Amino acid sequence: MAQRAIPVKVAAAGRLAAETGFAKSCPPEVGRLLSTAAAAKPAGVIAESGTGAGVGTAWLHSGLAPAARLVTVEREPLLAARAAELFADDPRVEVLTGDWRLLEAHAPFDVFFCDGGGKRDDPERVIDLLAPGGVLIMDDFTPWPQWPPLFQGRVDELRVFYLTHPKLAATEVLTTATTSAVIASRLG
Repeated sequence: MAQRAIPVKVAAAGRLAAETGFAKSCPPEVGRLLSTAAAAKPAGVIAESGTGAGVGTAWLHSGLAPAARLVTVEREPLLAARAAELFADDPRVEVLTGDWRLLEAHAPFDVFFCDGGGKRDDPERVIDLLAPGGVLIMDDFTPWPQWPPLFQGRVDELRVFYLTHPKLAATEVLTTATTSAVIASRLG
């Protein structure tokens, strides 16, 4: 299968990650999922917790329609400032500096890539930030073929929380041979 081209801003964010030593950027497999989710909400409010060097942000941006907007937050000031520079030419994109809770002022979200704060420290609030029909994406899970999922020999309570929450229709998908993502939609 032929590889699709990497979007220009994704490549620029990848260079920024290399320059700053940021090693936790999402892989292209997750990036394409993010682009697809953003494209599915052409007038949506798209959010990201954990901007990092902006790789995930750039993937979301690659699917952003003219009527959509994207807000992302990074608590590390240097990374946030550098990522903001990458998107300074697009008024649809806002990069915030600080705690993930700064996103609350921009909710509800049609797509929320919860890659940083929130998913562990206040998962119920993460769900409440979604609009009805809003899509939540969380990556960096280790696939587990049985139920309940285990991580480091113990039940992965975080994954169980999102996969079984009564306000969500959720599933887990492989993103690579060794990683998976939880994708959920807020029930109306």
